Amino acid sequence: MDRGTVGSAQSGRLRVEVWEEGASAVVTPAGELDHHTADLLREPLEGCLDKGFTRLVVDCSRLEFCDSTGLNVLLGVRLKADAAGGGVHLAAMLPAVARVFAITGADAVFTVHDTLDAALAE
Repeated sequence: MDRGTVGSAQSGRLRVEVWEEGASAVVTPAGELDHHTADLLREPLEGCLDKGFTRLVVDCSRLEFCDSTGLNVLLGVRLKADAAGGGVHLAAMLPAVARVFAITGADAVFTVHDTLDAALAE
């Protein structure tokens, strides 16, 4: 799989990489997504939408923590992607992050995949 990085952002606790994979924009946050780091994820996700990508795949395999602020970032971007005729797909969530989505019921409004490859294959 060609994963030429299109962009990245980083703080001490969160790094975000973005690349294009066919018709999808793949966004990989690594570290902790919370009130202090949420904009580091929001900006690249919204940037992908601004570039015309309506299918966003968030590779959660390196996302170690997500609080309500991070969840709200993803929900907000999902609404924008849906309005543009696309969607947000979440892939490879670690158990701690998956638990937040399950407890809040947010897992019911996203398309969730076990692996990044499965998300890209759909």
